[in-house]
Amino acid sequence: MLAEIIHMNSECNMVSEAVPVNRLTSGKVENSNLHLIDEPLCQDEEARNGTLEFNGTVNHNGEPCGGESEPGFPSGTTEDNINDFYDYDTIFNEDEDDSDWEPLKRHMEIPNWFCINCTMANLDDVVHCDNCGEHKRSGILRNGFFASPFFEDAHSCIAESEPAGVEAGIFLRNSSSSCSTAVGFDERMLLHSEVMAKQHPHPERPDRLRAIAASLAAAGIFPGRCYPLPSREITKQELLMVHSSKHVDSVELTSDLFSSYFTPDTYANEHSAQAARIAAGLCADLASEIFSGRAKNGFALVRPPGHHAGVRQSMGFCLHNNAAIAALAAQAAGAKKVLIIDWDVHHGNGTQEIYDGNKSVLYVSLHRHEGGKFYPSTGAAWEVGSDGAEGYCVNIPWSRGGVGDDDYVFAFEKVVLPIASAFAPDFTIISAGFDAARGDPLGCCDVTPDGYAQMTHMLNGLSDGKLLVILEGGYNLRSISSSATAVIKVLLGEHTQTEVGKKGPTKSGLQTVLEVLQIQKNYWPTLQLSYEELELQWKLFSIQRKKKQLKRRRRMLGPIFWKWGRKSALYRLINSQFSLKFRRL
Repeated sequence: MLAEIIHMNSECNMVSEAVPVNRLTSGKVENSNLHLIDEPLCQDEEARNGTLEFNGTVNHNGEPCGGESEPGFPSGTTEDNINDFYDYDTIFNEDEDDSDWEPLKRHMEIPNWFCINCTMANLDDVVHCDNCGEHKRSGILRNGFFASPFFEDAHSCIAESEPAGVEAGIFLRNSSSSCSTAVGFDERMLLHSEVMAKQHPHPERPDRLRAIAASLAAAGIFPGRCYPLPSREITKQELLMVHSSKHVDSVELTSDLFSSYFTPDTYANEHSAQAARIAAGLCADLASEIFSGRAKNGFALVRPPGHHAGVRQSMGFCLHNNAAIAALAAQAAGAKKVLIIDWDVHHGNGTQEIYDGNKSVLYVSLHRHEGGKFYPSTGAAWEVGSDGAEGYCVNIPWSRGGVGDDDYVFAFEKVVLPIASAFAPDFTIISAGFDAARGDPLGCCDVTPDGYAQMTHMLNGLSDGKLLVILEGGYNLRSISSSATAVIKVLLGEHTQTEVGKKGPTKSGLQTVLEVLQIQKNYWPTLQLSYEELELQWKLFSIQRKKKQLKRRRRMLGPIFWKWGRKSALYRLINSQFSLKFRRL
């Protein structure tokens, strides 16, 4: 039973490299001991070029390694979010802070356990997570999001004492190469983990893949209805088509180090380079498989993620840019035009950099931006491409957190689909980060599984259905696994109409879309009509809003006869106060 495969030992991250591909390691449930803050820290950080940053790096013998660390990122703002038990900062120097999730303990009580789902810290006398409500001994790694969040896993004691025996190649059972949807997965990607002991464990953890795999198995999707793609490691020649040789060499160097860091939040261990090569190889082969017609579409269940990795730098948990490599593989297979849709809550600055000035690849990103205060600070609406490829980079930067299904679907209808249809891609790639999902501790947005399914369905009509979905971010296990399952169901042809997007956009969502349309209509004339219609709607909305404010103001002033009677002084006083407040509005 695949359900018995998902529970693993905490030692599974340190097993031998000779692990058979396309199966999960047998053993006990891994106690992740992770936690995150429940609000993202908006930081103004600039991506820097460079190679490894050896802060506290040791070799296999546990001895400190040489090497000077490069200047880091400026510190961002901090917030107290766990009942004042923590003061958020990094264990690195403040001037090298590139993290919005690592706390520094105060002298108060120490949390005794960390929620396996959202990684929030909790005290020992709490059974359910104070942040997400997940049970202390959740079975999410065994049964995925189908496991109850309110009750203890009935099999946890058995799993902790009796390792489940797993035959090699179990992912090949009950699967057929004639299936239309291919899934790329290799358990060696689970070996990429942060091994240095820290007070706040890392959100990009192997449990992300385990929870998705458990959910797909419980739903009978994989193994079963999807077929596994054999994995391979990407070659250095293929990597050099996207990254600089210095970047490729710096990632490979980590194979000789027990622990190392590119930036304070981008770690590597001795297995990370191989995991990154496998992830990139799976994405490249999936693209070739789909474009050649051997598979209708596919899902790359891979890590480490990639969309922050640029030509010369690893950052934001990313080592190699999987989506950029897949786009090149699709073009090598014959695709002339490739569309990359990036709905990760963070802007894919690496993908944008790699294809800046390239008219054969259209990059569209929907992300939190907040005027450059949200990581990684790039992705403003005016960033449209360069060197004759203006308009082939489309950024939809949300101005706040909490953005949900209605705003995303509205942006798809008014911006994404019109531009994509005019571009007419031969192949479509989704950089599918699920950190804009409801409950994610870093993204703090409100997209539901139905919302992700609706967006996938809308893109499925492009490129004759030749669609590859590549996993990026997402740090709440229930959110990421339920959303990924919903997306794969769409790839399998299961999609039911919902009410998602029927309510229309929020005020801030409408403003963002209008800003994007105003800029992009100069490069995509098909947007002109939509811009004029929405501009008229915005003007009508503004007029109605002012009328409501005037009516509310008049009600607060009192009867008009006060103006000429004994209460004229009171009337003038109230009128002057409300006039000042109205001007501020």
